[in-house]
Amino acid sequence: MSSQKPLIIQSDRTLMLEVGHPGYVECRDFLAIFAELVKSPEFIHTYRVTPLSLWNAAALGVPFEEIVEGLDNFSRYDIPSNVIVDMKEWHETYGKLVLHKVAQDCLELEVNDSRILERIRNIESLEEFWMDDDGRAGLFIPQVKRGDLKHALIKVGYPVKDLCGYLDGERLDVTLRSIDLDGNSFAMRDYQKDAVDLFYCAGQKTGGSGVIVLPCGSGKTIIGLGTIAQISNHTLIITTNNVSVRQWRDELLSKTHIDETDIGEFTGRVKEIKPITITTYQMLTHRRTKDEPLRNLGIFTEHNWGLIIYDEVHMLPAPVFRATTEIQARRRLGLTATLVREDGKEDDVFALIGPKRYDVPWKTLESRGYIAEAICTEYRVPLSAEDELEYAHANKRAKFRIAAENQRKKELVCELMEKHAGESILIIGQYISQ
Repeated sequence: MSSQKPLIIQSDRTLMLEVGHPGYVECRDFLAIFAELVKSPEFIHTYRVTPLSLWNAAALGVPFEEIVEGLDNFSRYDIPSNVIVDMKEWHETYGKLVLHKVAQDCLELEVNDSRILERIRNIESLEEFWMDDDGRAGLFIPQVKRGDLKHALIKVGYPVKDLCGYLDGERLDVTLRSIDLDGNSFAMRDYQKDAVDLFYCAGQKTGGSGVIVLPCGSGKTIIGLGTIAQISNHTLIITTNNVSVRQWRDELLSKTHIDETDIGEFTGRVKEIKPITITTYQMLTHRRTKDEPLRNLGIFTEHNWGLIIYDEVHMLPAPVFRATTEIQARRRLGLTATLVREDGKEDDVFALIGPKRYDVPWKTLESRGYIAEAICTEYRVPLSAEDELEYAHANKRAKFRIAAENQRKKELVCELMEKHAGESILIIGQYISQ
């Protein structure tokens, strides 16, 4: 165990944290504020600082000086100067572009940096957004292009702080039960209440859209229920599959006073539009042929929703992103255990759903007894001689699959199943041969 500081900061903005160090827990919780966890093997956890991770920190109100001071306290060596320069530039970018509503159909993009303003004026892909300014200073856009502009700007490295506010949907009074339908006492946990409050932000323009990041089993659905009760408007809930649809329905009935007739499902089995409607990403993007229009996406705009909840927002498909650009005047809550997406489009979530509003490290909730303790063990399984030869001649992408499909893993899995006989066992794989 090292007696030195636990963190090594590399010039490529990679952060390496020593797991066995006494300061590991404190440093880990600090890094979670502004860095992305890349990998977490047994001894060294690797984080990466990106523009997006710093924009999220800035959106949470974390001062840049606090980040640098913390890095200096935890870093084993001096912080590379280029890392500080890059981080400062990225952190300060958030908040320099602010979108305001100035008329019923007109928005103004306030740019608090003359150099950025000049760059934006000269980006050809952005020219379509600007209205005739009638001699006024600033950049003006039509209300209907609110989402498209934010999406276009983040693609060229400029996040927008959206202060245009939101439309209220149709009213539906919702209250939480103190005793659920099973007869158990029910109350939101303190961190769940904090998440709802930070998302809603007392109804101000600074809240109303964004993502709550919490580990599996921490009760993100309860945060959704709390937000529905707080806003008390018609709500559309989009989740990953029909099982999740039923789970949301059961939780709504068990823990709120919503009448069963006010809850509808929009699935392959039944298509109901009710004050609280639950559907799936697959249902919204379903079509019989690739040339057929995505008719089900009309659910976003054909009803007066006051809140849209995106469950497991990191799995949001591209067509739903496109539909989301059209509903920026509606409150949008994303729920997830990770901001990392397989397609690398985390910036789309930031621009169109909103920045990270709240997160709690899973170890913190584990230590408080809110989620089960997790013991993580890594086993290294050597390749057979035949696979090793194939691996040596494969390209980088093929190497990953060869390693993932290592046949010797089955032997180890059988040993582990025998060791844990009688316990609940879940096996998750990367590939299915077909």
